[in-house]
Amino acid sequence: MDPDSGGEPPEGGASAAGRGDGRSSRRRKAKRRGKIAGAAPSMHGEAAQGAALAGRPQSSETGKRKRRRAHSAPSVKEQGEQAVASSLQDSEGTSSSGLGDATKLHKRRKKARGGRGLQGRPLVHARPQPAFDAKAVAVVSSALPHDSGAHISPDTKPVYRDDFYAALDLGTNNCRLLIAQPTRPGQFRVVDAFSRIVRLGEGLAANGRLSEGAMDRAVEALRVCASKLANRPIRRMRLIATEACRSAENGQLFLDRVVRETGLTLEIIDRETEARLAVSGCSSLVGREARSVVLFDIGGGSSEIAVIRIAESRSSRLANHITHWTSLPVGVVTLSERHGGRDVTPQVFEAMVTEVAGMLARFDCPPVVARQVNADDFHLIGTSGTVTTLAGVHLDLPRYDRRKVDGLWLSDAEVTAMQAKLLSWGFEDRAANPCIGPDRADLVLAGCAILEAIRRRWPSPRMRVADRGLREGILTDMMADDGAWRRIRPRRPNAERHDQGGRR
Repeated sequence: MDPDSGGEPPEGGASAAGRGDGRSSRRRKAKRRGKIAGAAPSMHGEAAQGAALAGRPQSSETGKRKRRRAHSAPSVKEQGEQAVASSLQDSEGTSSSGLGDATKLHKRRKKARGGRGLQGRPLVHARPQPAFDAKAVAVVSSALPHDSGAHISPDTKPVYRDDFYAALDLGTNNCRLLIAQPTRPGQFRVVDAFSRIVRLGEGLAANGRLSEGAMDRAVEALRVCASKLANRPIRRMRLIATEACRSAENGQLFLDRVVRETGLTLEIIDRETEARLAVSGCSSLVGREARSVVLFDIGGGSSEIAVIRIAESRSSRLANHITHWTSLPVGVVTLSERHGGRDVTPQVFEAMVTEVAGMLARFDCPPVVARQVNADDFHLIGTSGTVTTLAGVHLDLPRYDRRKVDGLWLSDAEVTAMQAKLLSWGFEDRAANPCIGPDRADLVLAGCAILEAIRRRWPSPRMRVADRGLREGILTDMMADDGAWRRIRPRRPNAERHDQGGRR
């Protein structure tokens, strides 16, 4: 129990001696002799005291010294008693004016005699609390949805200005931003997010260049991201561009324009870095029982695939277990433009699957151990709009809900059924589905074709859906490299450490 809390101590105190052993404490002996200040002296005490004084000569100088001590400042012991008594009065909201309250206060003061706490431990000053940044709290709170149930209060947890991390991913189809704060080790809380379909890679497969309209859409989305980043005290950020800017002839010219018009400097990452970031972002979805995993990220202009083999000693960073990886130069945008995405017949769908399967055939990777293919220690993980769309259609959601989709397990039969269901729908039916919408209606079947080619190469009885990817991988790596989780690790109060380590 905290000695400064003012709460009622255990009966007899934590270190009180036994009261039935026939021994009298020095305190009670002194009380019987009438030596306690303020104690009502008995008649026998007064007579004895008077007799003692009568037989002892007392000089005037001695009386002066006693009077001076009586009017001097209180001793350290008395200061400690007064502080504890004041704390007890404040905590109970009472005063010492009443006889009963004064008696209780007197009993507690006895336990705190000599500057000791209620449990017999020395009183210590409270630990200085970190400075609370009210402005940062106001900024974060204003960004949270009113119906989300999330609340940040100065009374619960201080918010530090340097705890914001940002990750931006400009892909072939989407522009996405996440701003987050580290929480428990390996985890973080998203405080702001942005996502917009810009189709930067529109027409790239045919022309080899980014079109003016596509660049205008991307710049407009990046302006929104720049304003969000400018309104927050970001400790570290990483802004990346992927396949569209990587393969376009005017990719670097476009990024120079982004710097001029938005002030954001984007980094074009290579395919290996993209694959590693995808694995880092999904590491928490790999079960402890898994020994082999094939993780794929179906993008707009490319698709990254990583083969992960986990030995007995699992590293804290799942990306360290990647044994083979590849990046296919095909995504939902490029594949749908080549084969058509609006009216997809079973024959067109099979042609798309055959094209992707030919690319995978050139991927030199040893197969997953045959005896583990049908066991629980091997499975697929898909992180893309394709697999999240399949999960939303499978759950028959009235509107897309990330909380229900992220981490969902789908069996091989369920994936096959969902692909057949989408293939049986026309363009209008797909556009009317709340988990697809008109923006993805012409892309989802191309993504299903890439998924089908992956499933044929690595058959698995189950697949896990990940509504996460490069941004989450960027945030995880930055926080780990920066020691963010070590920096915010909470310290236990002294009282809690005493309780767990045994009372003194």
